[in-house]
Amino acid sequence: MLHFYLAGINNQNFLMRDKETGTWWQQITGKAIFGPLRGASLELVPADELTFGEWKSEVSGGRVLAEVPKYRKEYDSNWEPEVAKLPVVISFPGTELKSRDVVVGLEIDGASRAYPWETLLKQSPVMDRVHGTPLLVVVGSDHKSFRVFLSRIDGQDAEFFLKGEETSPPAWSLVDSTTASEWNFQGCATSGPARGKCLDHVPALKDYWFDWRNYHPGTTIYKR
Repeated sequence: MLHFYLAGINNQNFLMRDKETGTWWQQITGKAIFGPLRGASLELVPADELTFGEWKSEVSGGRVLAEVPKYRKEYDSNWEPEVAKLPVVISFPGTELKSRDVVVGLEIDGASRAYPWETLLKQSPVMDRVHGTPLLVVVGSDHKSFRVFLSRIDGQDAEFFLKGEETSPPAWSLVDSTTASEWNFQGCATSGPARGKCLDHVPALKDYWFDWRNYHPGTTIYKR
């Protein structure tokens, strides 16, 4: 077991250091870059990036990390917009994305791909293949939460389409081309022949393009 603390910033990506060995670790990759454990990697824990509203609609009795009262005055409520104004220390001229463009990045068997956030907002759900693996990338009805799934039902590749409903607020559901079942934002079938089944999650990261590109030099960009 290792205990970590913030040790520094590298390319606007924080560095962690563990108290037990003094090894330095990179946030975005979870890899040890300096010290006795150099070359080791932390195991990624599956997680979602959701708004609090979306999370509350799915979880009953969950717990949320709260502010520390004595440090409340030090919290910066405008932190992300202020950071977005800072110049980047690395850039990749000649690429079609700007350094501060937000992407959803993922890696499948060593092949990585970046999905521009603005593209996902316009096209969700997005069906794609990376290294031959069928993927489903979806943005929630709040236009902020997202998830990525393996687009297979019982081992068979499937396509998914957004089902529009005249409700207020609009109900969010997908319909698959294989069984015509309905699926919720958690990737689980709520009606139809596939009811009770759930799609496998695929880890993905929302990041600035310059940061994702720096640590995934061979990445491709989703285009449609």
